[in-house]
Amino acid sequence: MIDVQRLAVLREVARRGSFNQAAAALHCTASAVSQQVAALERSLGAPVVERSTRGVTLTETGRVLVEAADSIAAELADTEQRITRLTAARTAFTVATFASGGRRLLPGALAGFVTDHPEVELTILEAEPEDSLPAVREGRADLALAYHLDGPPPARTGDRSGLDWTPLAEDPLRVVLPRRHPLARDARPAALHLAELADQRWILGCRKSAGQLARFAALAGVDLRISCTATDYEFAQSLVRSGVGIALIPQIGLADHPELVSVPLAEPAPRRHLGLALSRRRRGERARLAEDLAARLTAEARALPR
Repeated sequence: MIDVQRLAVLREVARRGSFNQAAAALHCTASAVSQQVAALERSLGAPVVERSTRGVTLTETGRVLVEAADSIAAELADTEQRITRLTAARTAFTVATFASGGRRLLPGALAGFVTDHPEVELTILEAEPEDSLPAVREGRADLALAYHLDGPPPARTGDRSGLDWTPLAEDPLRVVLPRRHPLARDARPAALHLAELADQRWILGCRKSAGQLARFAALAGVDLRISCTATDYEFAQSLVRSGVGIALIPQIGLADHPELVSVPLAEPAPRRHLGLALSRRRRGERARLAEDLAARLTAEARALPR
């Protein structure tokens, strides 16, 4: 029989990528984590991780076990919520969202939601997709408003993610310039090519967009000159206003400020793909609430500028 405690340790190792980081999360020693994983391997007669100086990665056996651990964690979280509901009059419901999506889409969707569901004890978690999607998969959140950049969506029909992904909208990244900038001062251009911006200094409002922009810049043969990589779009745009540089900002994160001008990048241009993640194991009242809020967020997304 597989030891559930050892399974939980392996799951944390998979999430953190190393014994040391898993040990810190579990409040024990790296040696204890290593011993638990080794004992799990002995009981199975197969390796579950591959060890190297760069950390650990899962074997195929390990991946199967972690998928099972995720399912167990989600079932336990759901059971805990159901027990809580048996002893409380209110229904706990948790939404995870990234900051700019939360600012733009959640208020309109939640206004009607909380009015129609006064019995709901609502919790909002601000989290990037790498944290919000596992939260839904593990039962710590009921719905995630998230995004992905290039490539396929984070969950697809029939995969083993345990999630259903509903696309909402594309969120193009736009160049934000001071209104006094030569490229914006005389007449706002319809679009700018990265090659036209080769001599500019950049302020990036997100570390992820930094990597994405770098890929597009390489295709255009442009070397980026970065003045700042921020973690807040409002801060990045305040630096643009003060003349530090220009910024690349997702459309839903644009500030409405008279001293700023936003211009599309000519295609091919970077963009974010907005969507909703719900657990495939959803059921009962929380499932109905998640689907209700998902419908409201879908309606809000339809009203975004195209």
